[in-house]
Amino acid sequence: QVQLVESGGGLVQPGGSLRLSCEASGFALEPNVLGWFREAPGKEREGLSCIGWGDRVTDYADSVKGRFTISRDNAKNTVYLQMNSLKPEDTAVYYCAIRARICSKWPYEYHYWGQGTQVTVSS
Repeated sequence: QVQLVESGGGLVQPGGSLRLSCEASGFALEPNVLGWFREAPGKEREGLSCIGWGDRVTDYADSVKGRFTISRDNAKNTVYLQMNSLKPEDTAVYYCAIRARICSKWPYEYHYWGQGTQVTVSS
């Protein structure tokens, strides 16, 4: 059974950091690719970053470039999203998702999703 479980969300002050984790079970991370997305209230789900074969990273959202970093640990079947210099506008539910072979920024191209983890940036 394919399962993705996100963790690491919470409440953080502006300028703070969080590291989200996405643990996969029921399949191996390779040769699949895993993306991080977020969905803020009243907004569409947004692709942030994707990591694929050979740890090749594709970043999609200009708003998080230079602040968010995706990485993975194949031995733990886990992908991470390190988020630094957080801003109130980063407040959203964050999701990880998986698809085969090729990264994409479009949510509809991903096959399996985690349940999401809430990130709230507020003083």
